[in-house]
Amino acid sequence: MKKLLSLLFIASVLFSCTNKPTIQQYFVDNSDAFDFTSLDLGSEIINTEKLSLTLEDKTALKSFEKINVLAFKKNDTNTVKYLNEIKKVRIILKDSTSYKRLLKVGSGKEGASVYFVGDENNINEYIVFANKKESGFAILRVLGNDMNPTNMMKILNLLQQSKMDVEPFEPLNVII
Repeated sequence: MKKLLSLLFIASVLFSCTNKPTIQQYFVDNSDAFDFTSLDLGSEIINTEKLSLTLEDKTALKSFEKINVLAFKKNDTNTVKYLNEIKKVRIILKDSTSYKRLLKVGSGKEGASVYFVGDENNINEYIVFANKKESGFAILRVLGNDMNPTNMMKILNLLQQSKMDVEPFEPLNVII
């Protein structure tokens, strides 16, 4: 009987683990791949030295950890790969149990969408997926702990106020 229970337990553990693709795994698989550019930016990209921060600003900054960027630069020779990669990303983001869409602008072929992981008040990850059919696509992962939409807006505002160096975002020219 013990052997049967042990086998059932092991089988349930093995079968309960899913191999659903994730954006994180997509980054890992493609960060060094040809046609892709990736970069990681820590919270220090927000230069707070010359800013007078409110308590809310400090709370928002504390929830923010880093930004990962993965961009695919489309050209005349990689159109098929571009279409395949777009399809992979869309399949991953359609998993509504993991990724909840917050916002979508543009058409299905060109535009941007914002997703989040977690619940509305305790967001651990924002994902921005933007594509432009002539030039490629980019995925941004904004990572943190217990972020919320208000904190995210404060972080974006602080990014703008801090006059940060835009050179690290050069790969995003793919979608601009």
